[in-house]
Amino acid sequence: MSLPVLVVLVVVGIALSVAAVHFTGGTTTATLANAEQALARFAEDFPDEKPGTVWLTADRHSAFFELAPQRCAIVQSIGDCFLTRIVTSRDIRALASEGNVVSFKLNDFTWKGGRFTFADEAGARAVATVLQNRDQMREAA
Repeated sequence: MSLPVLVVLVVVGIALSVAAVHFTGGTTTATLANAEQALARFAEDFPDEKPGTVWLTADRHSAFFELAPQRCAIVQSIGDCFLTRIVTSRDIRALASEGNVVSFKLNDFTWKGGRFTFADEAGARAVATVLQNRDQMREAA
């Protein structure tokens, strides 16, 4: 087989594979319809936890739940699936809150955290307070 024919076959094969992934839903991102859906998704993985207040991000790709003091539950879309996690203040390596945006980095290498935009500043401030380190809260007082 000649080289040009082989190159064409490879390019067409890759293009067909990418198209198949796209058209079968592989490039869609899951969204949360409302707080009840987020709570139900979280309860699938953590049935014994009793979440309190729910804060959805503006794009509805993530939800944050208040658990106990200094604990926060997170449901975040990863592709067409959801990642659920409980985060404590000890898991937070860096935290920043500005306006309606909360950014944080985790010590865990499996999920580094992210930048989350909320519909209002009050929601972002509440999430940052739940995630904030106790020692930082004492220093601020």
